[in-house]
Amino acid sequence: MMNKSLQIAIFIVLGLGITPSLAQKQEYLDVLKIEATVMPITALRTLTVDYNVIFKVNKKVDSVFLDMVNIAIDSSFVIKGTRIEPTDKKLWLHNDFIPQQEYSVGFKYAVKPAQTVYFTGNQVWTQGQGKYTSHWLPSLDDMNDKIEFDLTVIAPKEKTVIANGQLKVKIPNEDLIEWHFDMEKPMSSYLVAFALGDFVQQTINSASGIPLEMYVSKRDSAKLEPTYRHTKEIFDFFESKIGVAYPWQNYKQVPVRDFLYAGMENTTATIFSESFVCDATGYKDQNYVNVNAHELAHQWFGNLVTEVASNDHWLHEGFATYFALRAEREIFGEDYYYWKLYQSAERLKSLSEEGKGEALTNPKASSLTFYEKGAWALHILEEQLGTLLFDRTIAAYLNRYAYKNVTVDNFLIMVEMVTGRLMDTFKKDWLEQTSFNSTAALESLSKSTFMQEYFEAQALRALPLSQKKEQLFKLLAQGNDYIGQEVVIQLAEEPIGQTLALYQAAFETDNLYIRQAIAQSFKDVPVALQTEYESLLDDASYVTQEAAFYNLWNSFPTSAIKYLEKLKQTVGFQSKNIRQLWLVLAIMTDGYDNQNKRKYLDELVNYTTENYSFEVRQIALRYLIDIQVYSAIVLKSLVNATVHHNWRFRSFARNRLKKLLENSEIRETLNSIRGSFDQKAQDYLGTIL
Repeated sequence: MMNKSLQIAIFIVLGLGITPSLAQKQEYLDVLKIEATVMPITALRTLTVDYNVIFKVNKKVDSVFLDMVNIAIDSSFVIKGTRIEPTDKKLWLHNDFIPQQEYSVGFKYAVKPAQTVYFTGNQVWTQGQGKYTSHWLPSLDDMNDKIEFDLTVIAPKEKTVIANGQLKVKIPNEDLIEWHFDMEKPMSSYLVAFALGDFVQQTINSASGIPLEMYVSKRDSAKLEPTYRHTKEIFDFFESKIGVAYPWQNYKQVPVRDFLYAGMENTTATIFSESFVCDATGYKDQNYVNVNAHELAHQWFGNLVTEVASNDHWLHEGFATYFALRAEREIFGEDYYYWKLYQSAERLKSLSEEGKGEALTNPKASSLTFYEKGAWALHILEEQLGTLLFDRTIAAYLNRYAYKNVTVDNFLIMVEMVTGRLMDTFKKDWLEQTSFNSTAALESLSKSTFMQEYFEAQALRALPLSQKKEQLFKLLAQGNDYIGQEVVIQLAEEPIGQTLALYQAAFETDNLYIRQAIAQSFKDVPVALQTEYESLLDDASYVTQEAAFYNLWNSFPTSAIKYLEKLKQTVGFQSKNIRQLWLVLAIMTDGYDNQNKRKYLDELVNYTTENYSFEVRQIALRYLIDIQVYSAIVLKSLVNATVHHNWRFRSFARNRLKKLLENSEIRETLNSIRGSFDQKAQDYLGTIL
């Protein structure tokens, strides 16, 4: 997953009442299979579950337990001699268990999960990373016991369901359909998942014959191709580069609303944020390619071979980040690859210089460390070993530990076994050292001819414009995305009279990203560049269009109506970034479509409500607060956002609400309508009013 995960150990208690050490935690209980038939009830945000667990014990004990959080089960159940005893966080199973004998325990329950299962619009989806699957499915909150999970999901007949494994059969039952999925291989419980919604799909096969199922919401069906562009290419590259065949039956990907992260690598069933769903224009600015590759890489690194504990987390996130970058190198080329490495090196160097550097073996390290420093470590390792030995090592490592758990030392020992080289220095410099090895990183980057040229261009910052003007013209003529942007950055603080010809040359490159840099360079657009700058509104980039639209509207009020008419039908990303900016500017422009201003305001206000994703809502709330529109709908939407499950949106809303409460009228209004909110929102209001 593209976020730092948490780990948690399970404890199996002997009949003597002795709690074994963590090193013994796997010695007694072996869960073989969990089967569950799940029916979401959207109106109640509840699941009904018909559950069965098959397990054995490895030593004679009279009690074992599964993790289970706040699930009410009748404790009087006795199933084939096994008595169940639910507590707040555990499901105890009592019997005179005989070693190596299989036991089966089944029961039914209803649960309203406080987390892990999310009901968003017309969708239901799960997110179990860490220790959260036990909030809806009794299981083991530990990565070290791998279990076969077979889910059946009952959904309205108009819905589509995605879950782990292969869809074996769909059984109609009046207005419902039972979707039966089968997993052939075991996995850790945090990777169990399902999603249902109004989805359409396309299926293609990899070169090796693996079905690749790609889903989007029905309303986004026209965006399926640009969203999933390069999916087969990525998959085929991984099977070739990694040297180990894809280890599961099939592969599915589905975008959902209000997802907590960029994506999550549930085994065979990646769920990702619908903010990455894009059309052909949006693809150029924020596409799904990197997340696509990252979550697919996890099917090997994390799902097939799983860390033992958090201090081994590099084996998940560093590997997925690096292999995703290698896939992008195949798609976008060498310059892109080294540019991304350079950008992450700059972030890691800054972290070190602030005294916040972290070792990759630190279980509490940040995402920046696990993901980007982790990727750098593997980049250096491949350079040191050479691609042939590196690839052999990766294949040997995955084959040796398939469907098992590993430590960082297990991987390093495998490197030594395959290559005959000691890894002590590499471990010290890249895994244990808290500071980022920026000297070695610079040496590596400098092996790229492109990066050498970029560093030479960057060095020109120290020179006055008069001494570098001719060189800047030559650099622009190359039309390189990154070097061209560097030239534009160097023009920003110079008088327009001296840079006009250079800006015109930059426009004429017709390079999307050089022109985007120009769009973002000005707040006040010079009159001398008005015509050229207006051409940015036609660029196939929503980032460029948004920046150019606002800057032109702000710089040339007499032409504001022309710009509004130009972008009247443009929506932008999934967040409706351009449409929402257009509404604000249409409302604020004197003399423009006065008879419809109320309609425009109502549309913007409606975007704050729970009918839309949090990305749409956040933009709308920000704009409306900025223009001081505090209607009842806006205030209610803001308060509801303070208890949203996405922490970034929740934090934004809480910060804005606290600031607004400095206004006594707003405080009084919220006090008067406090009872209209659900209990969570009322509880939060009680802490700040």
